[in-house]
Amino acid sequence: MSLPFIRFVGTRLFSTAVTLLLLTLFAFVGGQLLPGNVGRAILGPLADPRAIATLNHQLGADRPISVQYLDWLNRALHGDLGTSLVLNRPVASLLFSALARSLELAAFACAMVVPISIVVGIVAALRAGRVFDWASNLIGIALSVVPEFVWSIVLILTLGIWLHWFPIFADISPDTPFATRLHQLTLPALPLGFGLFGYLSRVTRTSTLQALQSHYTRTAVLKGLSWPAIICRHVLRNALPPAITVLGSQLGYLIGGLVTVEALFRYPGVGSLILQAAKTRDFPLLQGGVLVIGALYAIGSLLGDLIARRFDPHLNTETR
Repeated sequence: MSLPFIRFVGTRLFSTAVTLLLLTLFAFVGGQLLPGNVGRAILGPLADPRAIATLNHQLGADRPISVQYLDWLNRALHGDLGTSLVLNRPVASLLFSALARSLELAAFACAMVVPISIVVGIVAALRAGRVFDWASNLIGIALSVVPEFVWSIVLILTLGIWLHWFPIFADISPDTPFATRLHQLTLPALPLGFGLFGYLSRVTRTSTLQALQSHYTRTAVLKGLSWPAIICRHVLRNALPPAITVLGSQLGYLIGGLVTVEALFRYPGVGSLILQAAKTRDFPLLQGGVLVIGALYAIGSLLGDLIARRFDPHLNTETR
């Protein structure tokens, strides 16, 4: 492992730590700025003001916001995100269960889209300038530029309501059969995968074209190797690393899109949990959910940068 790469890792880890610290401040202050009162949210709108004041004092909600933030940060660093005001359950356990379902949805979207994207990109490069190349490039751009919530609405109206191919709400429980689970995950996974398909297929096409025009491919042709052997042994070996790099860099994007998609499809993940917390003024759950989503996005971006740096040798050389 080269010295420039080690320096890059250290710099990115430090910047990610600073980002996460700022994220905790944003999550806490954002929750505090929401209209409402902690004591009133627990006791109800008709509760006696003195009882509300007493409960706020017991919960420490009447302390200075800086003191509340430092106390919350200290507990968060130890894994304690508080207790949900509405569900009366530890926030960490609620978020852990919802996060597992969100990651299941993201993993299914990747498993469904990544192989297709790579194959389409390779075939487009092999047929460069032809109809398939033109059509796949146009489709990839169209899928990338349209936001997830627009595709979600279109898919709900067409595949869900009009054609009745998929349920419009992903009602998944732990005892849901595997085939039924995949059927219900398909519709919310498609909007997440559309943007990923656009980027991944185009990058794979570009890297495959570069590999086809390289000297080692020309040498393999002169040696008389068959095209399947050339593609498998030489082209794919050099064309896939850029695709892997793009996949890593899109992890943050994929996690960020979960919030919108889960809300529209009523999928019981972190996004739906955050929306529910915002509606019910459940401050601890809202703060914890924002913190988890932001942390996942930051970590996903970090992994993407590290993968890009690791697979691109040109980035690991000292610049003078």
